[in-house]
Amino acid sequence: MNKLKVNVESDNFTETSHRSPVRALPSTWYNSPEMYELEKRAIFSKKWLLITHQNRLPKAGDWIKFNTVGFEFVVARDRKGNLNAFHNICRHRAFPVVQGGQQGNSSIFACKYHGWSYGLSGNLAKAPNYDQLEGFDKSQNGLFKIHLKLDAYGFVWVNLDSSDNPEPWTRYFDGIDQQERLEKVNFEDYSLDNEYSMEGDYNWKILADNFNECYHCPTTHPDLPTLADLGKTKCDTDLGWIKHSSIQTEEQKKQGLQLASTYFYPNASVVVLPHFMMIQRFMPTGPSSSSMHYQIFRNKNSSEEDFRLIADLYRRVVSEDKDLCIGAQRNLNAGIFISGELHPRLEHGPLSFQEGHRQAIHEHVKLEKEAGRQIWPARQRLPSDKRSESNKEDEELCSSLACGSLQEVLAW
Repeated sequence: MNKLKVNVESDNFTETSHRSPVRALPSTWYNSPEMYELEKRAIFSKKWLLITHQNRLPKAGDWIKFNTVGFEFVVARDRKGNLNAFHNICRHRAFPVVQGGQQGNSSIFACKYHGWSYGLSGNLAKAPNYDQLEGFDKSQNGLFKIHLKLDAYGFVWVNLDSSDNPEPWTRYFDGIDQQERLEKVNFEDYSLDNEYSMEGDYNWKILADNFNECYHCPTTHPDLPTLADLGKTKCDTDLGWIKHSSIQTEEQKKQGLQLASTYFYPNASVVVLPHFMMIQRFMPTGPSSSSMHYQIFRNKNSSEEDFRLIADLYRRVVSEDKDLCIGAQRNLNAGIFISGELHPRLEHGPLSFQEGHRQAIHEHVKLEKEAGRQIWPARQRLPSDKRSESNKEDEELCSSLACGSLQEVLAW
């Protein structure tokens, strides 16, 4: 992504703003099966993803399951207090190891297929009868590790790239956990109150575009003036994040309505107020479908009334946004609309998101063209030994059966 750092206020053009409309991404990027598969490889297999806050995992043995574009993984706190992330795939025959709900507390993870078991860090603890075999290395058969980053605010990030050196978190997010507007926020005061999900028949990027502008707010969200002056909003963009701010009246400040909202590329946002915090994750489930997951946190020092004022408002807002996205996707799928012109000031957020996404996609496509094959960064990397060489030949045989279609896919 190019270095973008622009401060745009909705009631005042800045010298850095464009003076003419900007063409948005084409509709095919919002409904193409090929683009959906490409995003799984280029984005969700190799980018850093914000998934939750560490306050949800306070004790040793606590774990939470997550699912992103079909990749199911687990975050767990071990006995040393460290957080670990790994794919929910047994190294023996690929059966899901962690079952029984979306979160829990365990001392060990035992696969119910053949009895292999793993510690809280993902290391293999036991593989029945494999101690009788020569050449079996327990240290090489733990659960597939996932890179995990804990930022200064306590937010948990993962990167599914199976290489030892994924792209640095600081490449896109350096300084995002040192925001001046959040310096007085004690994130340890926030604990999970509830979480909920919504399914939507629309591409995840439609919701990302929608979240990152408030041009639609006066028309669609009658409650939002409760929070802020919609005529005085501010959008700062920089590489992997989009920072939204607004101006509150003195009365709104007394009610604890100071709003700080940040979107983290590719698919997460965090909204922080004195009484309330929300983590949103926009997860694609298909070319034209998404699952939206909302984690709602409450400040332990807040009253029920103060918390409910914001929580209920946001529940209405996300429902209103869902209706907008469904309607837009329906027309994108009809095949008439190709691309619209976005306002460079009022829709600066979506333009920044789209430009970053465009660059990430083209960057990965270039790598695939050079390699002459699809590149799946999250895929298992086999060791260099005789057993793996035989497996590699079998895999290449299977891949060659689809070589004609592969060349078509790579002929962008």
